[in-house]
Amino acid sequence: MSNEGTQFAKLTPREKEVLQLIAKGLANDEIAKTLFISRHTVKNHITSIYRKMGSRNRTKVALWAIRYGLISID
Repeated sequence: MSNEGTQFAKLTPREKEVLQLIAKGLANDEIAKTLFISRHTVKNHITSIYRKMGSRNRTKVALWAIRYGLISID
């Protein structure tokens, strides 16, 4: 498994859901409403995603996930 795949595998199912919504272009408020969680919880998930994927850039992690086919934006 590639390093990218290993990083993605570390994400929890909820973090993967949040990442997919980020890749679809949703803002934190929209993600919170979609998943029925608080904005604070969304921020915590995003912080964890950044840490696990080694990036603090929202666009970069979204593009990375799409590029490697780890999420679908359909």
